[in-house]
Amino acid sequence: MRLRMLDHWDNVDVHPVMGQVERGYAGGSVFWRDGSPRGDLAQVRDYGRLLAACGVNAVSVNNVNVHATEARLLTDRLGDVAAIADVLRPYGIRVHLSVTFAAPVVLGGLPTADPLDAEVRAWWATTTRQVYDRVPDFGGYVVKADSEGQPGPFTYGRSHADGANLLADTLAPFQGVVHWRAFVYDHRQDWRDRSTDRARAAFDHFAPLDGRFRPNVVLQVKHGPMDFQAREPVSPVLAAMPATRLAVEVQVTQEYTGQQRHVCYLAPWWSEVLGFAPWGDHRTVAALTAGDAGDGGGLVGVSNVGDDPFWTGHPLAQANLYAFGRLAWNPGLDPAAVLDEWIGLTFPPGPAGGHDLVRRTLHEMLDGSWRTYERYTAPLGVGFMVRPGHHYGPDVDGYEYTPWGTYHFADRDGVGVDRTRASGTGFTGQYPQPWRDVYESLDRCPDQLLLFFHHVPYGHVLRDGSTVIQHIYDTHFAGAEEVAALRRRWDRLDGLLDPGLHARVRERLDEQVRCAEEWRDQVNAYFFRKSGVPDARGRRIP
Repeated sequence: MRLRMLDHWDNVDVHPVMGQVERGYAGGSVFWRDGSPRGDLAQVRDYGRLLAACGVNAVSVNNVNVHATEARLLTDRLGDVAAIADVLRPYGIRVHLSVTFAAPVVLGGLPTADPLDAEVRAWWATTTRQVYDRVPDFGGYVVKADSEGQPGPFTYGRSHADGANLLADTLAPFQGVVHWRAFVYDHRQDWRDRSTDRARAAFDHFAPLDGRFRPNVVLQVKHGPMDFQAREPVSPVLAAMPATRLAVEVQVTQEYTGQQRHVCYLAPWWSEVLGFAPWGDHRTVAALTAGDAGDGGGLVGVSNVGDDPFWTGHPLAQANLYAFGRLAWNPGLDPAAVLDEWIGLTFPPGPAGGHDLVRRTLHEMLDGSWRTYERYTAPLGVGFMVRPGHHYGPDVDGYEYTPWGTYHFADRDGVGVDRTRASGTGFTGQYPQPWRDVYESLDRCPDQLLLFFHHVPYGHVLRDGSTVIQHIYDTHFAGAEEVAALRRRWDRLDGLLDPGLHARVRERLDEQVRCAEEWRDQVNAYFFRKSGVPDARGRRIP
């Protein structure tokens, strides 16, 4: 893919809730510290070398939620951005900047940010020219608009095409691009209204706009319709906009997959997404986002890097950073082979010997870790059973009665969200054939996504012969046992690795074992009390 980009959700100022890095689990920012650029850019230089080795060629250096200080990077603090660009340039990495749609108001003193207003257009043109005067190879803008409190074109009765095209026109003379995020939904929903479905939102907002975006607009679409859950269907937007440049956005930082306290190698999940064929033929998501002539939107990941000595907090989470770059370079690579590449580069043979044991153990630990995580957390595609706010650890009803629109609808009779056309929200109708009918059908819907598309009785029988309730029990017990086995495998490497590295991973595995047991007990207890159905194997449920 031509565009291989990491988005940093880094704040210049320390945010009172999200800190220096929003959804960051590896220390502070590599770019910013306490309201200012880091004084020493040596780590940024090392980071550029690291990214070039992985295959990444673009970086957005600030949070998509653009706060007051971060907004000023576009104007009077542009020198800070230029300094980062100077350091990354030798590694072939172009710098991008997240901007607020309201910049003409908050920075330019204009009374409006209406994208059709002549003064607004002139302000953006002048400002963009000044950006390229300082950073001649500047990549472009990243925009989160009309989502979760961020300003956008809806304020002025305009469409997202109007908003994106305004910025695209100012960037076009310099070969810059606009990454316009499709993460737009109503986050003030009435939980009692089952006709409202957050999963529908991106398609409903953007599919009607296909063909109306400028050629240098990249619509950045989350890989699933919700929010980076451990299992979601592929977003239907990716098949709905053939006349628009599309980028797939994945989350390298492990917000919903263990926050770099858990081992969770995500490349197999990303590979499934990239290999998904919306029409059941040779046209895959990877092909759609690469473009016929390499002119597609590419792959974008939310960075998992911070200023931690191990870059990603959990040393084994580095595998996700490496795999992201490799799959962006070549989406057809085998995730297991990419894993072995990373192991070989990161743990070369040492004088102490035991290298074969190290390689074999790391492969065993990481290769199936995503499915292990899925087993002890949210079953059958239901998702979002996490503690609100920080999103770590289990809280089955944590989001069930909130305005965010993420519900499992468990009751005494069954669980799952009815998204069918026949009786539910109609979300299945956003897919082309054959998936439109596959997801609609209770018999044909893949079991791993069953509860995403259907509300079913606890006694519904899955393809392996077990019931939904028994599957919940079995997978949560199995997942916790698999995590305990991960820790035992790691203990075999004591004395074969750097002591500090071994201790850091062991500490994280201790926490993963504790948390997996908490997930197991809370989820199983919740559904036992809801259903009244005991575990067929007679295991203890608290």
